[in-house]
Amino acid sequence: MSPESWTMLTHLGMAWLAGSLIGLERTFHGRPAGFRTHALVCVSSALLMMVTMYQWQWLGSAVPEATIRTDPTRMAQGIMTGIGFLGAGVIFKEGLTVRGLTTAASIWVTSVLGILYGIGFLFPAVLATIVTLLTLSLFRVVEARMPSRIFARCVLRFDSQAVMAEAQVHDLMASHRFKVESLSYRTRDEGRQFEYRLMLRTHDRKYIPPLAADLRDHDRLLEFQLSPTGD
Repeated sequence: MSPESWTMLTHLGMAWLAGSLIGLERTFHGRPAGFRTHALVCVSSALLMMVTMYQWQWLGSAVPEATIRTDPTRMAQGIMTGIGFLGAGVIFKEGLTVRGLTTAASIWVTSVLGILYGIGFLFPAVLATIVTLLTLSLFRVVEARMPSRIFARCVLRFDSQAVMAEAQVHDLMASHRFKVESLSYRTRDEGRQFEYRLMLRTHDRKYIPPLAADLRDHDRLLEFQLSPTGD
């Protein structure tokens, strides 16, 4: 095997390893695009860039270099455009919650890593692989410990003849350490039912289960919905 072939093998192997490691982290956390997806994205990006880097091997000596002007960056642009469609496929919206953004970002950076490994830009590629893995793993712990605002959408449905007063709703939420950010009203079933639609804010997710338990046992409440937002 020629030295050039060993170089290609090394670049592809490192791209495969980097994509696999990032994909393993996503698989461990149950994300839709995991081990195989990230490995394939990284290897395919590296392959496409190698097609550009070693183009004179497949064009052949019969084609004079002076007659063809190539731009390797155009291949990278095409790869990133295609990856945008794949990343969009893992993002979905559920109520006010948007999920899959981190996975989409990991697919995008995995493709970039494949490009770097494909052209042999190994030092920044290895460094970026380590940074990506640290960001996906350690930053999750840091993020969980940081003080933050937790938002939740809440719907309270009553019989129109037994509606809880708005002030009582505010007091109920305040007793569970929730602040009402916004409140709207709606009637249902030709006016026989009445709904409060609230956007709530708190500082810890641990306050959500007690509120749900209290609402479940409320004697005047026909139905409720409590949906925390988040990625």
